[in-house]
Amino acid sequence: MDPIREAHLSEPGLLVIDVAGFDDDTVLAFQAAIARTWGTSTAERTTRDAGQPGVRLRMYTDLRQILEEASSPDPTPSGT
Repeated sequence: MDPIREAHLSEPGLLVIDVAGFDDDTVLAFQAAIARTWGTSTAERTTRDAGQPGVRLRMYTDLRQILEEASSPDPTPSGT
């Protein structure tokens, strides 16, 4: 694969994440894991470099926007 292109953002806490992986399922699963934690602009498809194995995906993440965990239950009152 070709080297990942460098990108600069104007504000602290913003990330550009370039992911290279074996297949669509792998990089989309990585994207989903990041998107569950931080505000993320998700991609719907991956890209391929002609003649090269694997796929790529670019996403933009805002570390300042922390999302609540959907699987985290609210505290329950104790029964004492």
